[in-house]
Amino acid sequence: METAASRLARSQQIGSKVNTVLQKRVQVAQEQLTRRVREAAEQGPRPGPGLDPQGWFDYAVDATQRSILFWDTLWQRGNAFVEDAKAGLKPVLHFDSEVVLDGRTLARPVNYALLRIKPPPGVTVDPKRRPYMIIDPRAGHGPGIGGFKDDSQVGVALRGGHPVYFVIFYRDPEPGQTLLDVCKAEQQFVKKVRALHPRSAKPALIGNCQGGWAAMMLAASDPEDTGPIVINGAPMSYWSGALTEGEGDNPMRYAGGLLGGTWLASMTADLGNGKFDGAHLVQNFENLNPANSLWDKYYHLFDKADTEPERFLEFAKWWGGYYLMNREEIEWITRNLFVGNKLWKGEVKSGDDKSFDLRDIKAPIVLFASMGDNITPPQQAFNWVADVYDSTAEIKARGQVIVGLVHQNVGHLGIFVSGAVAKKEHAQIVSVLKTIEMLPPGLYGMAITEHGGKKGDPHYEVEFQEHRLEDIVARINRLKRVDEKPFEAVAALSDFNQRAYELFARPFVQAMANEPMAEFLRNFHPLRLQNWAISSLNPWLSWLPSAAAAVKTHRKALAEDHPMRRSEKVGSELISASLDYYRAMRDASTEAEFFSVYANMVSMYMPRDQKIEALAPVATEDLPEVKDALATIESGGYLEALARVAFLVGRKGEALPLSRLELRQELAETYADYLPDVTPHQWRKVRGSQEIIARSEPERAIAALPVLLSDKADRTRLLELLDKVTADRRVLSSAPNAAQKAMVGRIRAELGEAVAKKSTRKVTTRTPVRRLAQPPAHKKAAR
Repeated sequence: METAASRLARSQQIGSKVNTVLQKRVQVAQEQLTRRVREAAEQGPRPGPGLDPQGWFDYAVDATQRSILFWDTLWQRGNAFVEDAKAGLKPVLHFDSEVVLDGRTLARPVNYALLRIKPPPGVTVDPKRRPYMIIDPRAGHGPGIGGFKDDSQVGVALRGGHPVYFVIFYRDPEPGQTLLDVCKAEQQFVKKVRALHPRSAKPALIGNCQGGWAAMMLAASDPEDTGPIVINGAPMSYWSGALTEGEGDNPMRYAGGLLGGTWLASMTADLGNGKFDGAHLVQNFENLNPANSLWDKYYHLFDKADTEPERFLEFAKWWGGYYLMNREEIEWITRNLFVGNKLWKGEVKSGDDKSFDLRDIKAPIVLFASMGDNITPPQQAFNWVADVYDSTAEIKARGQVIVGLVHQNVGHLGIFVSGAVAKKEHAQIVSVLKTIEMLPPGLYGMAITEHGGKKGDPHYEVEFQEHRLEDIVARINRLKRVDEKPFEAVAALSDFNQRAYELFARPFVQAMANEPMAEFLRNFHPLRLQNWAISSLNPWLSWLPSAAAAVKTHRKALAEDHPMRRSEKVGSELISASLDYYRAMRDASTEAEFFSVYANMVSMYMPRDQKIEALAPVATEDLPEVKDALATIESGGYLEALARVAFLVGRKGEALPLSRLELRQELAETYADYLPDVTPHQWRKVRGSQEIIARSEPERAIAALPVLLSDKADRTRLLELLDKVTADRRVLSSAPNAAQKAMVGRIRAELGEAVAKKSTRKVTTRTPVRRLAQPPAHKKAAR
């Protein structure tokens, strides 16, 4: 029996560990500040021409002119903000589009719509190719970031010849709209796309950030209609983070605990007369990086006042568009995802009272995250796999293919906005989806290697390396996810506070709220105020346009290396470094405060028989999926035998280049008459079970092949296929290794016996022979 003294001792240990990490954080922050100040000083001006009175005068003229251009750009931003607000805000898509299906006309209206993207001049789209459906995040901003520029997710898909559809949403939600209504509307969007392309493969879903878990919910609730899924920077496991002693942690995951849970979002929505202002979410993003929000982006505009305004205004059009949610929507998100972390647990119910089970997804899943993302770190993007699947064996047994791709340094927005990322990662993802369904079930890492082309254009090579789930989880979670335990206390406290708010405070808040008050609060939100206050609505700034026009006519710019410009940049760097130092100290203290409160809460009040430690790994042979697979080692027919042979003769432990996947697809089409008529998911599921059997009991697996092929015609057919494939020039050119050749010989010898070995087990199934893991003939061209 645990005593109060032992709990207090454990609390002291927790406090000591928190203090150790805090001290390391502070030390790293101070070192970074010292380094940046030293480097800035080294870049300072040197005595010489330019520091004389004439140089000072020239700099004063240049700085004054840049100041006017700077404020004129903010004036243009404010006017665009006002005009867009009057027009109701529109998607920031770079491409022309047309509405295919308006969610506001559905039986359960939602403020979503499905657009068809029109290909730009010079781009040809093949309606028989796999269509893409892109879902943008609804996290405060408006839609369109996935097609924000030519080099974007939309652009690379169009240039690949694919029809592209885009899911947008309007500023104001429909009355009574819920997230489950949105999910059902998106199901109808997918069905509409399939109806428009009946001769193509199932549409690929691309989900960005919040749109990622929306795509996963859609695929889990309607697995028969969706093709491969790509989720970019999607926080699927909200409690996870990158807790390390040296580098700063991801502070956003602590916000729910330090704010006391979900009640604040509910109160904010009540004050908004039943609508939650997305500007609050955007403000949270702004607070993550005060150096950029308060100084860097504005100084960059001032520094490059002649060339930067166009890019600044283009991005501000999206960043400054704030959308609304119903109270029911933001409460559903905060309770089930941000704080509750319930999606992967199967605790989130769909409209028909069925739980969203991510294991029901039948299509391959691609996870794209970045090490430089402090909003959705890789742990949040990948850990849900370990939460949903108990082991690598379960992934294989369920026939699932999961591919992970990690960028080393791009930030959260860069995952969707960066042109370089679009031309490299997103373009290669499009090429991967052409053949990814040929991957055997399992968990893979995707690597992209860049090579210089003959004309200077980059050339990319893609390969896949299979991994064990257990190894990946251990690699990306230094503390074995023990740091997630306090979030259980956050969820419990949040439920208590939410209920208390609903009982005691909500009636008074709702009684005070009304639409004029809600509109006033929205208009005077700091993010909106900073836009419209510097616009034509402010008569004191009416002189700016004419002054800017005069400056452009008589512009006298200083050279970038002018001593005064260099001094200016040094000053800017010192301000930026100071704000980054403030952020590091703030995040360190936030983390320390969170664990001091909630880790102690868990330690003091958790059940006595519960331990804060990672579960011991289960032996492979004891996994239920392995036991179930081995129980069927002599059950099946041609399909099972073919899948088993495919694994036995495959390469083991080597990276799988994309070219080899494409070769597999070519061979499947060449020898289609020898392949069973099953769907890709059915093939992967059988392939996964047979791989488990062959890995666990290779000798028994080989010996049981004659039992599976008790029909002489089946055995002859498989041997013919084996002979043709091994003699194919394309296979010979890939240089089969000695182990593969030896295995082919063993299988031939085993199946070459005149009479099949008898077994006490009954052969349960035989599959008609036609083609394997391939769509009908009219769908081949779509690949």
